[in-house]
Amino acid sequence: MTLALAKALIARRSLTPDDAGCQEILIERLEKLGFTIERMRFGNVDNFWARRGIDAPVVVFAGHTDVVPSGPEASWFSPPFEPTIRDKMLYGRGSADMKTSLAAFITAIEAFVENHPAHKGSIALLITSDEEGVAVDGTVRVVEALKARGETLDYCIVGEPTSNKLVGDMIKNGRRGSLSGKLIVKGIQGHIAYPHLLKNPIHMIAPAIAELATTSWDSGNEYFPPTSWQISNINGGTGATNVVPGTVDILFNFRFSTASTEQELKSRVHAILDKHAVQYDLQWELSGKPYITPKGNLVEAISRAIEQCYGISPELSTTGGTSDGRFIADICTQVIEFGPLNATIHQLNECVAIADIDPLKLTYQRTLENLLIK
Repeated sequence: MTLALAKALIARRSLTPDDAGCQEILIERLEKLGFTIERMRFGNVDNFWARRGIDAPVVVFAGHTDVVPSGPEASWFSPPFEPTIRDKMLYGRGSADMKTSLAAFITAIEAFVENHPAHKGSIALLITSDEEGVAVDGTVRVVEALKARGETLDYCIVGEPTSNKLVGDMIKNGRRGSLSGKLIVKGIQGHIAYPHLLKNPIHMIAPAIAELATTSWDSGNEYFPPTSWQISNINGGTGATNVVPGTVDILFNFRFSTASTEQELKSRVHAILDKHAVQYDLQWELSGKPYITPKGNLVEAISRAIEQCYGISPELSTTGGTSDGRFIADICTQVIEFGPLNATIHQLNECVAIADIDPLKLTYQRTLENLLIK
């Protein structure tokens, strides 16, 4: 039963990167179905790759057992790691993000294998305990290992909570890339009463910021909104009112679409800074490339399943932050995300509706049937 399995997982205090035994619960169920299990521990992160079958197409379910901290436990209706049913809702940290999806993966596969023991193709799972954290020893490392031995995947379903107002109203068929910059603007510190002896880096960078903030980086495309540039932090000064700072530190971020490349964005930023004769150091960090899964076999298969199970036609979306789908897309041409409502994720009193759980399991099951049977 999906609810019982979800409760067993929620009861584990699996704060990133501690899996707290969740993966062994899943592995025990999968081994009974004939899955080959590879435990892949990198650093202090537990991951596993499980596969049933050797032929294509390969349908992968991907997700994470780790959760974010609960916040003040006294502010919860019930203890965050004691799964509790209240007013037809299942409460607990990770209930929406994403232990209910993990439970539904397993029970969907169990039902599918029982009905179709000799199914074509392969079913696989890629599970990590490092999605909510820095994500350096989790899915990305498993993907690197699979890529190194030449494994490719055909379809991947990531169980992130994608639904907006009703379960089934939205699936993610791609994500924007994330490119961050750490900019240090250099000036000359000095007494504010002697402006001829100093260079104010705040004044120097202000015109460039104005241009960066109003630049149209691209127009987006069919699947993505236009690329955006935003400052997240700006720091400078000694705290005194009579001292001009010697440097200003600025952190900024691009959320960019497939209409722009990483190198194009970098080059345009440098050109604007150079145009305004700013003296600076700039360090870049790419945390994820944009990817897209156009309408095709996977989108059609899960959309049809959602319509059957929830009676709603899902919207395709690329909004929101990054997910581990950005890593999986490196070896899989079709990656989508679908899961419960995202209204309470990372919040106090995170929960899912009991009525949404069995249809979620059935949606994953029918997606398998649409891809491997029909």
